[in-house]
Amino acid sequence: MPVEHMPDQAQPNTSRLDKMRLDKWLWAARFFKTRSLASQAIEQGRVKLAGERVKPAREVRAGDRLNLHVGDSDWTIAVRALSMQRGPAPVAQALYEEDPDSHARRQQQVSERKLATNPAAAIKGRPTKRDRRLIHRFTDE
Repeated sequence: MPVEHMPDQAQPNTSRLDKMRLDKWLWAARFFKTRSLASQAIEQGRVKLAGERVKPAREVRAGDRLNLHVGDSDWTIAVRALSMQRGPAPVAQALYEEDPDSHARRQQQVSERKLATNPAAAIKGRPTKRDRRLIHRFTDE
């Protein structure tokens, strides 16, 4: 049966979406690499819808406000659009709008991280052959 003769329920999902699962949206908006990672973050309370904890199957709509804790960053975003497919980054960024305060806070965190010293820089790794000989000379005698 051609697509133009199919009933409304059976047509492919090309029409505008009104609502979708939160974990699917987070995956499509590229906040998480997989839906299972998105579900885990939601269950651990790192994602809040309108300030309250939700379940992964909770439906999200355009206009909803989300608070996300991803990695070291805290995001406050508003859902602008819904998409069932995970697209490239520019398309994914069009799905949400970040709060200006949230953006400024994240930029501040990035600049602080750049200025902080890296604790791994002080760790040298394995001693060289020469260092090992000096260690043995010192400990054996």
